[in-house]
Amino acid sequence: MSAKFEISFSKSAKLNGGLAILLKSTEAESAAGAETVDPAGVVAKAARIGRFSARSMAALDIVAPEAAPVERIVVIGLGKAAELTAHDWLRAGGAAASKIKNTDKAAIFIDVPGLETTARAAADFALGLLLRAYSFDTYKTKKNDEEEKPAKSVKVTIVTADPAGAKKAFSHSEAIAGGVNLARDLVNEPPNVLGPVEFAAKAKELEKLGVEVEILTEKEMRRLGMGALLGVAQGSVRPPRLAIMQWKGGKPKDRPVAFVGKGVVFDTGGISIKPAAGMEDMKGDMGGAAAVTGLMHVLASRKAAVNAVGIIGLVENMPDGNAQRPGDIVTSMSGQTIEVINTDAEGRLVLCDALWYCNDRFKPQFMINLATLTGAIVVALGNVHAGLFSNDDKLSGQLTAAGLSTNEKLWRMPLGKDYDKLIDSKFADMKNTGGRQAGSITAAHFLKRFVQETPWAHLDIAGTAMGSPQDEINQSWGSGFGVRLLDELVRAHYEA
Repeated sequence: MSAKFEISFSKSAKLNGGLAILLKSTEAESAAGAETVDPAGVVAKAARIGRFSARSMAALDIVAPEAAPVERIVVIGLGKAAELTAHDWLRAGGAAASKIKNTDKAAIFIDVPGLETTARAAADFALGLLLRAYSFDTYKTKKNDEEEKPAKSVKVTIVTADPAGAKKAFSHSEAIAGGVNLARDLVNEPPNVLGPVEFAAKAKELEKLGVEVEILTEKEMRRLGMGALLGVAQGSVRPPRLAIMQWKGGKPKDRPVAFVGKGVVFDTGGISIKPAAGMEDMKGDMGGAAAVTGLMHVLASRKAAVNAVGIIGLVENMPDGNAQRPGDIVTSMSGQTIEVINTDAEGRLVLCDALWYCNDRFKPQFMINLATLTGAIVVALGNVHAGLFSNDDKLSGQLTAAGLSTNEKLWRMPLGKDYDKLIDSKFADMKNTGGRQAGSITAAHFLKRFVQETPWAHLDIAGTAMGSPQDEINQSWGSGFGVRLLDELVRAHYEA
């Protein structure tokens, strides 16, 4: 359950108890709002005694003196003001959220002396508050000491010189927080609760925001010839689904931008079964589908001026008597045949039919697919970058820039004929794995065979969507990676 912050922006705050949070750069002699909440200079004295240097995200927590208009004062360091980025404001908001405990109101002063704080910076700070406030404890019947009391609403007033501009910018930030936290919820849900049908129902709920949602059943997919996707699903008693989400915020004649997500709600590996250790994490093998769903939530919530399509292939990969076997040959919607070498290389089989369907039906400007696709990308890049593979330099550059802007970082990986030939098959048009070497690259080449000439990018988010390192804005196992990245891409380049 996320703590609920009621955020407002104002040029001043009525202080009568509660918490005051002040921001300070290393260059400034005083912290933002210090004269208002601490006329006696207690903060400056405490900083000297505690050798508080205002380095980035360091915090000084003070019990306010009796004469002060608040009960607690927290000072958060920003580091060097000249080096502050949008992500630093996000981090500062997260650091502030971590200090808001056991209070029903907080005033946060963000206009640091010597630094002109923009409305966008204030909104980024507020977004950091909302992202850090997220937690997933739906299934805990007993809370730890800090959570014994039910979550309550905290009134947060952000004091800044341009409250009207900050409020306007915050409408975008609030939409982003909703989409990221939706994606986190989906990844964190246990697999016995969130199957393909239940996930599809979650996508259907976006209709409340104006998204048009269609759900294709197994029968409809079979009629379309989606033999690759259906082959993955045939070992499970839970039927597959394909969810198609459309946001029509642009002009009717404008071709849509398209996002495709891998939605393997649980992955045992099938007949090529995974080791038992850590298999519980495979509830997160639908992180790509979660990100696409979260993105569609953002675009609809902020009424983005773009036509966008989100498609998610939803299956469960299980090893029962009807499961597909290594050596099976399946026919994809494209008509290309695939020899299944390893049933644990299943995500690409789901995506190839979803990509072909998307391209064939919508003729999009570009397609970007997201997938927790390979362990090989984690070996290569760890949990810091997601892998980026693309057939288009322009789209790749735009994605890389969006990653740097949001700190959801990407690293472009190579493609080439020498890698592509590794997935040629003796018995079919291709095989679903090229072996251990260059595993993430051959997986990308497999997908590339289903996009034709459409500009396309594949984001392998296996190391970033789940179990990534926690930081100031994310304390959740499911990170919601990709939602902010792709919203920034759309906002910067594809809105009217």
